Amino acid sequence: MSDGAKLAVDIGGTFTDLVLEKGGERHQAKLLTTPAAPEEAVLEGTKRILAESNTPLDAVELVIHGTTLATNALIERKGAKTGLIATEGFRDSVEIAYEHRFEQYDLYMDRPTPLVPRHRRLGVSERMAADGSILLPLDEEAVVGQARALRDEGIEALAICFLHSYMNAAHEERARELVAGELPDVAVTISSEVCPEIREYERMSTACANAYVQPMMARYLGRLESGLAGIGLACPLLLMMSSGGITTVETASRQPIRLVESGPAGGAILARNIAAQNGLEKVLSFDMGGTTAKITLIDDCEPLLSRAFEVARAYRFLKGSGLPLRIPVIEMVEIGAGGGSVASLDALRQIAVGPESAGSDPGPACYGRGNATATVTDADVVMGRIDPAGFAGGKIALFPERAVAAIKAEIADPLEISKDVAAAGVDEIVNENMANAARVHAIEHGKDTADRTLVAFGGAAPLHAARLADKLGIDRVIIPRGAGVGSAVGFLMAPIAYEVVRTRLVDLREFDAEYVNGIFEEMRREAEAVVRLGAPDAELVETRTAYMRYRGQGHEITVSLPTRPYAPDDAALLQKLFDTAYAAHFTRTIPNLNVEALTWNLTLATERPLPAAVPAIDTSPVSPSEESRTLFDPVSGDTVEALLYQRDGLTEGAVIEGPAVIAEDETSTVVPPNYWARLNALAEIELLRKES
Repeated sequence: MSDGAKLAVDIGGTFTDLVLEKGGERHQAKLLTTPAAPEEAVLEGTKRILAESNTPLDAVELVIHGTTLATNALIERKGAKTGLIATEGFRDSVEIAYEHRFEQYDLYMDRPTPLVPRHRRLGVSERMAADGSILLPLDEEAVVGQARALRDEGIEALAICFLHSYMNAAHEERARELVAGELPDVAVTISSEVCPEIREYERMSTACANAYVQPMMARYLGRLESGLAGIGLACPLLLMMSSGGITTVETASRQPIRLVESGPAGGAILARNIAAQNGLEKVLSFDMGGTTAKITLIDDCEPLLSRAFEVARAYRFLKGSGLPLRIPVIEMVEIGAGGGSVASLDALRQIAVGPESAGSDPGPACYGRGNATATVTDADVVMGRIDPAGFAGGKIALFPERAVAAIKAEIADPLEISKDVAAAGVDEIVNENMANAARVHAIEHGKDTADRTLVAFGGAAPLHAARLADKLGIDRVIIPRGAGVGSAVGFLMAPIAYEVVRTRLVDLREFDAEYVNGIFEEMRREAEAVVRLGAPDAELVETRTAYMRYRGQGHEITVSLPTRPYAPDDAALLQKLFDTAYAAHFTRTIPNLNVEALTWNLTLATERPLPAAVPAIDTSPVSPSEESRTLFDPVSGDTVEALLYQRDGLTEGAVIEGPAVIAEDETSTVVPPNYWARLNALAEIELLRKES
């Protein structure tokens, strides 16, 4: 008989995290990712966590999965050999991009390279008008001919993107039928399904990216589903999406681009709930794992949401230097800064860290798997921040002497400095990289970091959180329970949801209520068909937004809409809602100028209310620990003796003076000399900066 156990799995570039929730308790496991076959770590971890928690297979009612596999494939350019069929004359849109220079004064600026090279981008004769009417019929013979040419190129995936297909998908759908006859084993993505929105470049880029990762993700999800069934798990498997919602394997296999930020999205959901429980208005979510670091701004318990996202920004984190994706996503910045990030000396003999990562195989030098290259984890070991005997709950052996050797060989000896100073230099560089990314992200959204609380999770984040807070001017840090597997914990808090979008231009002075109601009815049917697969009987919450602008403007603002049928006189209401939103952005409105809604958005989700705020409790200092650890303090440049505490041995209200280390199975929290720590009513570690 089922007790309602749920299993969450998060695959990262270095570690695979599992969290089992049953009977109000959580059990956790952390394994090295198996990059050649990621499902192997999932299956091994599932068997391990069920055995350790004494949970029978038939007690698990749901598996929720998030992964960075799609993201890593795009960043590392390890996706399928992909072709593109576009409207004749427009195949180079993905290379022309926005045309403008994102770094105006750098003559050596490099644009992101398209996923599909020019010789595999082919055109066919056809043309849709902006209202969806056919100006030029599809040349079906040309489609067949180009499909045969791409077959000779040995493509594994194909994207089809025609002009204005978001208004009328007939030509793309017919082209897909014709291609299927010539390329039956090739995965085909049409832009009108994956991104039915205006703006040709973003839509084409999104279609290409979806095609690029689809074969790999479809194979992986198929193997995972079969593997889970093979060990006896018969429950549904659902996937975390970049938007913070959960969807089905079928949808994820067809549109894997929606999973690009699925792992980090779970972390944002966790940080959102922590903000609510602690009554925090402004939070900076900080997720640092083995391969990447992710930073998200959360205001009033809601992360920033967007319809646009850039993956693999390659130039100083600047907007425009990555591949644009037009998908529902929690707005965040992700950089190659994790425990496995490689440290080296650049041409100027300065320390450089990342974005290359040692991953899980071979991993950092201290893993003892044959890698001699220094990494951030090796630096943390040298500085005394990681207990080799207790790493990953003692299940992964570390070799500190190899960490020392790598730091000395790669950094210390060439610079003629001590190993401690070299290790501190590596940590300072990676911390500054993360701080700079956070600053750029905040500035892009007109926000600041100094008045926020830092919520830190992921295996490496508690080691670096206090120093990152120093650099960002943040005085308070929260380390949640289960911080080392934080994103997986967030999966368990996420709703089953799906978001649908349609570009349909509507001038408010010519508002057609029946037409707009028809748009939302169509979108609700599409969303409900997906959501009901994972939540057949649940109560659903519908939210609506419109992307609106003054006529003649090039970009829109987001306007929240009421969820109900609209009447002809609701044009005035939409005008008022737009005016309010526009004034909030720009402090003014423009009189006597037509307003138009360009794109309509509907989200359907199961209801997951935020938790209530928890009151503060009395605190008292704990007795000094009999155990200690020698740490190197990068601020003072001296070694300090830090008392060592086990997190499981601390109770709510405990207060600890820094320097100290609070250890747990999946991570350790470093409390520097200029901080003190306390456990709040939720048993979360709070780091508070001492008054100077």
